Amino acid sequence: MPAPKIPATVITGFLGAGKTTLIRNLLQNAGGRKIALIINEFGDLGVDGDILKGCGIETCSEDDVVELNNGCICCTVADDFIPTMTKLLDRETPPDHIVIETSGLALPQPLVAAFNWPEVKTRVTVDGVVTVIDAAAVAAGRFADDEDKVAAQRAADTSLDHDNPLEELFEDQIRAADLIVLNKADLIDRDTLERVRRQTAAATARTVKTVAAENGKLPADVLLGIAAGTEELIGSRKSHHEIEHEGGPDGAHEHDHDEFESFVVEAGPLVDQPGFVEGLKATIAEHDILRVKGFAEVPGKPMRLVVQAVGQRIETYFDRPWGRDEARRTRLVVIGLHDGLKDAACAAIAARIEALAGGQVPAMPSTAAE
Repeated sequence: MPAPKIPATVITGFLGAGKTTLIRNLLQNAGGRKIALIINEFGDLGVDGDILKGCGIETCSEDDVVELNNGCICCTVADDFIPTMTKLLDRETPPDHIVIETSGLALPQPLVAAFNWPEVKTRVTVDGVVTVIDAAAVAAGRFADDEDKVAAQRAADTSLDHDNPLEELFEDQIRAADLIVLNKADLIDRDTLERVRRQTAAATARTVKTVAAENGKLPADVLLGIAAGTEELIGSRKSHHEIEHEGGPDGAHEHDHDEFESFVVEAGPLVDQPGFVEGLKATIAEHDILRVKGFAEVPGKPMRLVVQAVGQRIETYFDRPWGRDEARRTRLVVIGLHDGLKDAACAAIAARIEALAGGQVPAMPSTAAE
């Protein structure tokens, strides 16, 4: 008899939806399952993997966390994902379950399709695709255009390009889902949550189970054991990009991230933590930054400060002591749309964050038009 396939869960969702928090809660309540993690991030700073490596859970050691920072996992399947999966499967004691956290800018479709590659097809199956949604961000219209406003713009100038990469990616991640998690439900009222639920359902022609969550807290049995075998179904859950490029040579298509930019800011200790947070809010608003995350040093504190920003919502908390051989420093990755993060804007943002960390509050010159 062939060995049973190892189940893998793909956890996807837009930047800042709460995927890492969901996974951390899952690990803490895994019911004895030995889980291996593959963490993929957009940008050069591995924040999510570093947070999960420090979770201190016996059934998920640091050796069970694999980080892929060479690019979006949906674009580097052959070079990164397949070799990583093969190594996990070839272990003397393979994991009971594999959890893959995609970049917040990843298309789930090509990743799930990769489970049909001969190297892994007979050994692992996609238990399910879990799409995590920031319900509060959706309620605020973060991922959707104002249809009336766009219609007026088109009427005024039909040559304008009104494609919204955020909205398309949001819809693509929903289309791939076997389970949708409306996270951060505690930040909106019941009626608003229901409106978000309807908006989410409208993004896919299928009926997909949807659950609400606060701070990524859900029982492990809700997230694991879906048994969907999604690799056999993903061909019918096409992304916008796949639909637009159907009929190309050999059906081949590439998914790029030209619409988005990221860069890392290194700064000194946070002299004034509350002042830094307020100054960061102003900087985010000035350039419509999508995401800021990383770690900071606070003078006199033995633990590192985690900084997580989604739009105007900024969360800070101390997660663990600095390691004996670990450099104490402030490092933050900034992610935004390419049109807003041109070279001059990136330089201005980096300089301001560095000044804020040192307790200064300099004026921010507007670079939106550059």
